[in-house]
Amino acid sequence: MSQAYTAATNQTENDPYRLPKNVKPLHYTVTVKTDLEALQFEGHVAVDLEVLEETSTIIFNAADLELNQASLQSEALKTEEIQIAEQSINTDLDRVTLKVAKALPKGKARLNIAFKAPLTNKMTGYYYSNTEIDGKKAHYTLTQFEPTDARRAFPCWDEPALKATYDIIMISRENTVNLSNMPAISEKPFTKAETEYDQSIGKLTKMFANLKTESSEGGWKITKFQTTPLISSYLVAYANGPFEYIEDHYTSPLSGKTRPVRMYATKDIIHQTKFALDVNVRCLSLYEKVFEVEYPLPKLDTLVAHDFDAGAMENWGLITGRTTAYLIDEEKSDIAAKKRVADVASHEVAHQWFGNITSPEWWDVLYLNEGFATLMGELVILDKLFPEWGAKMSFINSHLERALALDARRSSHPIEVPCDDAKKINMIFDALSYSKAGSVLRMLSDYVTEEKFLKGVSIYLKKHLYSTARTIDLWNGISEATGQNVPDLMHNWVNCIGFPVLTVTETSEGIKVRQDRYLETGDVKEDENQTLWKIPLNLLTVDESGKPVIKRDLMTEREQTYQIDTSKPYKLNAGTSGVYRVLYPPERVKLLGKQAVDPNSPFSVTDRMGLISDVMVLGKSGLCRTSDGLALLNELRSESQYLVWESIAEKIGSILDVWWEMSDGVRANMNEFRQSLFVPLVKKYGFEPRKEDTFDDRQLRTLAIGQAAGAEAPEVIKELQSRFKLLVESNDHSRILPDIQSTAYSIGVRFGGRAEWETAKKIFLNPPTPSARTHAIYAMTATRDPELIEETFKFLMTEVKYFFLGLNANRFTRRQTYAFFKDKFDELYKRFEGTFSLGNVVKISLKGFAIKGDLEDIQAFFKDKDTAKYAMPLEQSLDAIRSNMKWLDQSNSDVVDWLESWSASNKTNAKY
Repeated sequence: MSQAYTAATNQTENDPYRLPKNVKPLHYTVTVKTDLEALQFEGHVAVDLEVLEETSTIIFNAADLELNQASLQSEALKTEEIQIAEQSINTDLDRVTLKVAKALPKGKARLNIAFKAPLTNKMTGYYYSNTEIDGKKAHYTLTQFEPTDARRAFPCWDEPALKATYDIIMISRENTVNLSNMPAISEKPFTKAETEYDQSIGKLTKMFANLKTESSEGGWKITKFQTTPLISSYLVAYANGPFEYIEDHYTSPLSGKTRPVRMYATKDIIHQTKFALDVNVRCLSLYEKVFEVEYPLPKLDTLVAHDFDAGAMENWGLITGRTTAYLIDEEKSDIAAKKRVADVASHEVAHQWFGNITSPEWWDVLYLNEGFATLMGELVILDKLFPEWGAKMSFINSHLERALALDARRSSHPIEVPCDDAKKINMIFDALSYSKAGSVLRMLSDYVTEEKFLKGVSIYLKKHLYSTARTIDLWNGISEATGQNVPDLMHNWVNCIGFPVLTVTETSEGIKVRQDRYLETGDVKEDENQTLWKIPLNLLTVDESGKPVIKRDLMTEREQTYQIDTSKPYKLNAGTSGVYRVLYPPERVKLLGKQAVDPNSPFSVTDRMGLISDVMVLGKSGLCRTSDGLALLNELRSESQYLVWESIAEKIGSILDVWWEMSDGVRANMNEFRQSLFVPLVKKYGFEPRKEDTFDDRQLRTLAIGQAAGAEAPEVIKELQSRFKLLVESNDHSRILPDIQSTAYSIGVRFGGRAEWETAKKIFLNPPTPSARTHAIYAMTATRDPELIEETFKFLMTEVKYFFLGLNANRFTRRQTYAFFKDKFDELYKRFEGTFSLGNVVKISLKGFAIKGDLEDIQAFFKDKDTAKYAMPLEQSLDAIRSNMKWLDQSNSDVVDWLESWSASNKTNAKY
């Protein structure tokens, strides 16, 4: 694997997927005219080049653009224009080749070329979105260039290492707002004179000469922006539309400079951007202090869009993101929505350093962007912004678990992943580049201490300002700060696929620990088990007084022994900071469960979270019994911490997701077990907030009500129905509190009829908040009425991701959803081709299937399809089905028998 990695990342001059290195861009002047009425754009780009060696060809990227009037000048030849002998386009590689009659000598040159294209709503390149303002439909435009779509907006050298400076010039209707990475330096009515010659634009054609110049609704203006610093093409951004803004500012703790911070959006949603603005302002100062590097741009804007493929995009100085990622009404939204906005906002601001100031040399080290932004934005800085949220603990459920789930499959890939063809880059924006990378960096930070880790990160950034980097550059910075051989320590974690499971064997003198690669199917082959990881062990024991003691050791061999007193509590991976799983002997698992609930337990919240996860997941792979995990959960019913209960709920959910076609009798037993766990919590916390509620209490109340309702606890269903009834009959929202909105909507529709479904539909079509719209979608998809199910499917293509998620989660519609996916596949492919959404729709549609016939049907469906743009998520989904099949086959009787035995022993408890 390491050899393949090395070969893939040592680019050569003949690499067919990389642009030639004989020419590099220095500066772009990009002029873009946006016509929101005709839904098209046209423009001109002048690129100042450095010719590094004499050449007769200039090769650059362009896609879906009509190009014309290309011209070349050479400083060395001192000619007005060099004749272009031939222009050819390679649509497979998105490249244009210009051949010149006389070779270009080394030195400075300039390429001028005009372009035009229709504005589409495909959410890539330069595209349009729309909304309704004052009852009228309104269009606006924005860019989404990451990873390789700047070429769809203007001709360019579209690789992250080919940084250049940019002058952006926008021509637009006078009644619209223009935005870009940098602040505007001038804005004035467009006149014919602008088409002749302007030193800041260069020689333009008369392509814009027919524009109206009068100051009226149909008039045009020209906006010029400050020159950017050196920036990768994928971070260039601009937008045009009827935007409004709210503004605040922050003062740099390093220089004392004050910079404006703004949120832009259309009139209908701008009022819900205040919380995100506050997060942006607060975290800018924190990042400067942590990194000891000042934010370098004069301003930071964020534009919120109705149509956006990813959650958000970190364009330097002009962040963009979707409504569900940035909008919140704090009085009407639940905690989950607030945390989502804070996560995204902090994550994208982290990118202003990781990715923007220092960029990846190529996409194989994407994790240097995303893993760091995940760690910094959603753990380190978020914990400083909102310490009551417990970000350092919740990171385990939100990221470590997500990473381990995907990395336990044969179709996984290394964090630093070979990635040549630009058409395949979208597929690596997954849980491995984000969550596993963030988790591995968290493990390193814990091992070397956070203080030294962040010092090393600061060194790394300072040495690569306005430049690009590779993994070794980061490791060198942290090595300098810690004195440790970080490249040696981290090599296999980043360059090898998978992670280890540590098997513990108890001896008379202590424990023997063995590391092997873990696969969720439990069938690792010898040739798949060659990696030896250097594992930060973090062995927790207790002293004579019973207080926890953590021994930090680095496990480097296949097997190692540790002398400890096994008559006392112990646990590996203390704090669950390591990216691995631990398999204990069955009797030890039972003992750990009892020790975990002891009032004087040495095990922290994160220890208990890790224990639950390890035992339940290892049961799936057959390394222990799933019933051992269920027995552990049964022991933990006196638990008081939300995050532990969240772990319990998620692991029960994983069983339900695979056993979704269980018999009515088994389902009744499972629901009885779930009710026994969560109904007491509902009784404890109630349905109404209390003055003494902590943040943890609020989350636990929401979780308990949701889980008890999902288990069809009669008293909980009745209460939620009564609250939803007020909304149905009198449009009274007062009894549906934000924290229980999602559950109340879904239960109201699931156990209701047309009136309840129509109420949810009404909220979906005219939501008070983005989260209410999502909750309404999930409610509509929760119906069990065949007629209403059919009507729900009519809405699926309006909000694809959330309708697919909801319909897949409903056991009455999962198979119908997959059938819909097959029937509409060509339409879905055409709509999402080239976006991150394509792979996501594939994964959602195939989620949860667990029988051989389904696997065969799915394989047959894709057999004749061109899967190049979603091959990785497809294979990951097939691997998940294979794993589900094996789990269901080997553990069905184990799960069914345990639930039946548990139910029989608890019949005396009629209510909980």
